[in-house]
Amino acid sequence: MKLSIVATLYRSAPFIEEFWRRASESARSVAGDDYEIVLVNDGSPDESLALAIELTQRDPKLTIVDLSRNFGHHKAMMTGLARAEGERVFLIDSDLEELPEWLIDFTAQMDRERCDAVYGVQERRRGGWFDRLSGRIFYRVSRLLTGLDIKDDYTTARLMSRRYVDALLRHDEREIDIGSLCVITGFDQRAMPVTKLSASKTTYTLGRKLSLMLNAITSFSNLPLIGIFYLGITIFVVAGAFSTYFAIVWLFTDNPVSGWTSLIVSLWLLGGLTLCALGVIGIYLAKVFSEAKRRPYTIVREIHGKQRR
Repeated sequence: MKLSIVATLYRSAPFIEEFWRRASESARSVAGDDYEIVLVNDGSPDESLALAIELTQRDPKLTIVDLSRNFGHHKAMMTGLARAEGERVFLIDSDLEELPEWLIDFTAQMDRERCDAVYGVQERRRGGWFDRLSGRIFYRVSRLLTGLDIKDDYTTARLMSRRYVDALLRHDEREIDIGSLCVITGFDQRAMPVTKLSASKTTYTLGRKLSLMLNAITSFSNLPLIGIFYLGITIFVVAGAFSTYFAIVWLFTDNPVSGWTSLIVSLWLLGGLTLCALGVIGIYLAKVFSEAKRRPYTIVREIHGKQRR
């Protein structure tokens, strides 16, 4: 099979039919009749699943992977990639903010540059000033702490070769950040400037963005733990210097330092730093706990469609 198109469904009912139609047209323009479309229902609370199943009656190339509950966008995407069989796999969101027609341009660039992956990068991040500022901070902090070359404002949409997808799926962790996994997988990856539309309200709230950043940092970097070590060394050196100073003042002057204020401030400071350090260590221990149990990161309830494996 030449091509697989993979997308996830979550509150996607208003977009499903148009997405399917446009994705099918784009697939036929680059792969003829040798393609498949895999839609992963990530526990969508609306009628997305029912509409998608109805489409399978009209299109034998459409397969619906119905997950047993909502597991999260990134895990659902990895499940869809594991299901795809094409020599090239086009991963995209189904909400029409990313255009299915990008497949044509991505294919042309991949053919021209003979690379393993082509992904979209927004020419200008959508949203207001706060969205743009928080996005810029997110990517800079992620790059600083993980050491990964994560591009600003990259999109879900990417066209990948079979060997790239197979390598990506070898990452078997339970806590998934697909953007970072795509970077560490390597191979020859090229960016293409795109303009992302704003068709619906984003489900990525500020809290969810912070959670994603925390997950990416703690999954791909040990710098926070190293930072705790150096912070402890710094506090030890500073405390030792002040202790020496106070001892000299007490021994050789008639004005010993009053200690109540400095004592209370020091207790609050060190108590806060201790709790912060324990929290960081706890996050890493929680990840070890999650990985050690080896629970499946998604559970498939049922597969709908005629193309079954």
